This record gives sequence, structure tokens and C-alpha cells, in this order.
Amino acid sequence: MSRIHLHFDMHIGRQKPESITNRETSCPFCKRDELTGILEKRGEIIWLKNKYPVLQAASQTVLIETDQCDSDLSEYPKAHLHSLFAFGFEKWLEMERSGSFRSVMFFKNHGPYSGGSIRHPHMQIVGLDHVDCHQDVRASDFEGILIDQADGVVCNLSTKPRVGFFEYNVIMPEEGNLSQLADYTQIVTHWILNHVNRRHQSYNLFFYRWDGQIIVKIVPRFVASPLYIGYGIPQVGNNLEEVVREFRHRYFS
Repeated sequence: MSRIHLHFDMHIGRQKPESITNRETSCPFCKRDELTGILEKRGEIIWLKNKYPVLQAASQTVLIETDQCDSDLSEYPKAHLHSLFAFGFEKWLEMERSGSFRSVMFFKNHGPYSGGSIRHPHMQIVGLDHVDCHQDVRASDFEGILIDQADGVVCNLSTKPRVGFFEYNVIMPEEGNLSQLADYTQIVTHWILNHVNRRHQSYNLFFYRWDGQIIVKIVPRFVASPLYIGYGIPQVGNNLEEVVREFRHRYFS
């Protein structure tokens, strides 16, 4: 099976503002009265067309999570967290079920190592015209050591991470408890930012609709391993059980 590629418009990419590492840059998402291409609002959450659509043959949208620029998903009150996930999932599945795209990506970048450019909390929902974003996804990507489970939702630590070293999965049935899935995702991001990744403060969320399940993969981001870059070989830590014990102790004891 050939490797998939997306074409990136470098001219548009050079125009994008960068506020993750340069805090002097004015935040475009804070200027709410100047936003264009708004598709829908729900409270302080705004879904809009991406002003800098760098991906060709794609429909790029942004979900601005909050009006608080320095906030983060790990800190949201439960009511706002649950509203955000409900809104995001609704629009993601709307785009998937529209029949207009080959596949639809739903993801979040946070921090300087995440691949994002804007600090203000946001997610992205991107419809791909010709590419199947699940082509290289495998069921084993979501296998792991159980951390906790509640109301049919499972949180685990990957034993076969896609990139390495430590990746977390939150898994529920497709018609499962979305609020519980949101709660586990928030707990994992808090764990990453406060106990795992204090220096780099970066992670990604990737959302999948896979084999009758909804899955969130949460990936702490550091400098990428050269073994993965050069050879596509993920590495996995030899202390997974120790990490799970510490995680349980801090959040579920």
C-alpha cells in the first residue's frame, strides 16, 4: 500500500500568524468581532472556516474552544468541557455523514511541539476530498494497559504506540457516554501537562470513528525520535506498568 501525502500550500502557510512561541503576536481568535467565515456559534464556542487553508483538496474548519486565550482543555469547567465535546463531535460527524469527503480529520494541537501555530485553544475539523486518513490506522494502535474505566468508556496506555513512547487512548462505543469520554480526555491532558511534559507543554488529540467505536488518542509531544523519522520505527517505554500505577495513584486512588 502506497504512502499517502497531502499537498501543503507554502504561500498560504507563510501568511499564518504564529502566537505559540511568539507571544508578541496579536491573537486572531481573541478579535471575535473581526472573525470571518463563521459557520455556527454556541455560547463562547465558535465554528468557522479556516482563514489559512494550507491543505489542498480539503475543507478546513476551526473550532475555537473558548474566549479565554490562556486557558486549556485540562482546566475547563465540566459544563464547558462537555458542551465543547458535544459541539465538536456533532460537526465532525455531520461532515463525515455529508458524503462530501473521502474522510474527515478531527484533531487538536497544543503547545510548541504539537505542530500548531496559534496558542488560543482550538481544534480543527478537516474534510479531505481524496485521501482516506484512516489508511494507515490499525486496531493495534488502540491496544493498551487499562488505566481506568467507567460507564462503558475505557482509558488505557498504548502498548503499541503509533509514534512512541507513551500514548493514551480513550475508547467508547459509538453511542456511548460522550461526557465520560471528555472527562477522561481532560484528565489525561492534565496528567501530561503537569506530570509528564512540564518542560515542553505540548500534546495532540486525534479523534477516530473506528470499528463501531469513538476513540481519542492523546499524544504527548517532544522532539520526534530519529528512529521514527528515518525508519518509521516507534519506540515504547519499558516502564508502562509503572506509569499506569502512578497515573492511577494521582487520579483514581
